[in-house]
Amino acid sequence: MTNEDLRPVYFLSDSTGITAETLGNTLLTQFPANNFDRITVPFITTAGQARSVVEIIDRLAAKGPRPVVFSTAVSKDVRDVLATCQGIVVDLIGPHVGQLEQALGSAASGEPGRAHGLGNAARYQSRMAAVEYAMEHDDGQSLRALEKAQVILVAPSRCGKTPTTMYLALQHGIFAANFPLVDEDFEKEGLPRPLRPFVSKCFGLSSNPLRLSQIRTERRRGSPYASLRQCGFELRSAERLYVEHGIPYLNSATVSVEEMAATILQRMNLKH
Repeated sequence: MTNEDLRPVYFLSDSTGITAETLGNTLLTQFPANNFDRITVPFITTAGQARSVVEIIDRLAAKGPRPVVFSTAVSKDVRDVLATCQGIVVDLIGPHVGQLEQALGSAASGEPGRAHGLGNAARYQSRMAAVEYAMEHDDGQSLRALEKAQVILVAPSRCGKTPTTMYLALQHGIFAANFPLVDEDFEKEGLPRPLRPFVSKCFGLSSNPLRLSQIRTERRRGSPYASLRQCGFELRSAERLYVEHGIPYLNSATVSVEEMAATILQRMNLKH
């Protein structure tokens, strides 16, 4: 399939574009039969910049399928220009601002960048501290201050521990550590010693053997580490360990990082 066969999708914002991507992609998941070419254009802060983007979208609309445009621009001047394009515009901010102004009895600030900026300094600092903690405690590198962890992800290698702890830290400010399970852990009785005082904070990840083997093969093709037999052994052993110690767990094979994080927050009753 070539790019010409894909419908262009633009995520436009006068800030980072993260919100446009998140909300837009959530909507696009409802149309699995369609194929998209996704383009993000952040920091559209002037009407002139908006007109330049509109020109690009209009040229594409004249040649092929109309682009879908998701916009989270806060500035009214920018929104007004983007609304003139020949794409299919989904304004994710504008229609709701008036509703909130009426309900709250005050005017919106019209300032971009507050969703992911420093609008709440305390929350920002908390998230950065959580990210530093997650990096220090990635893959069992450090056991220092493990008692500060709100959750400790436990799993065999390549089951998604690192991206999940980083997402919990960056998006939710959760102090998350992760600890790898290796062959010697399955040969001994009980949990690895460093985890024993913190079993109530542990959450397990699993996968399916074929998927895990595929992921490991990308790193060490042809190695025992990546073999289907070894992957199956580690996953069975890990799940048995979780059950024996009452550790909640989930299968990460077909679940996104966002879904895993949401499940962990809910099942561990974590406040963020």
